[in-house]
Amino acid sequence: MGNSSKLSLIFLCIFSLLIFHGVCTEFEVGESLTKGWEVPPLKRPQVYNDWAQKNRFKVNDTLHFKYKKDSVMVVSDAEYSKCGSSQPLFFANTGDTTFVLDRPGLFYFLSGVAGHCQRGQKMIIKVLDVESPPAPGDDQQSGDDTAAPDTDKKSGATHNNNNKIGFVGFIFMLIVGFNFI
Repeated sequence: MGNSSKLSLIFLCIFSLLIFHGVCTEFEVGESLTKGWEVPPLKRPQVYNDWAQKNRFKVNDTLHFKYKKDSVMVVSDAEYSKCGSSQPLFFANTGDTTFVLDRPGLFYFLSGVAGHCQRGQKMIIKVLDVESPPAPGDDQQSGDDTAAPDTDKKSGATHNNNNKIGFVGFIFMLIVGFNFI
């Protein structure tokens, strides 16, 4: 097997592994509903939670907060309810913050500027666990193995809910590749 064939095989294996791993999405907080992370209009104090409910977040997705003279904090459920924290789990005030959703579950965000949270600058994000392919021999599998990816109509982001084809392709290429080497 020539060097170019080996390189092609390695490239295809790596590409298949990337497909298997899935694609992460970066979300602009508030998107077209606001000018970024700011105090929402009086008529729409729930704008951030409304936006969060319209999106699907999964582990390793990122949130991008754009703001001026403000901050973003990740706090506990109790601190979210009180609109304040003296020891947040995460704090940033740089004006341009990216936060990685690193686990499944609920994340509670709020502004650290006095009065902003009470006026609606807060948000709860529910993060779904990344789906993994079923274990070999799993008899509970049903349906079509070639299901189409789920496209988020709001953001246009594509979430690949079926990575079995990428994994099978990766294993196939490894087996075929080793037979040629």
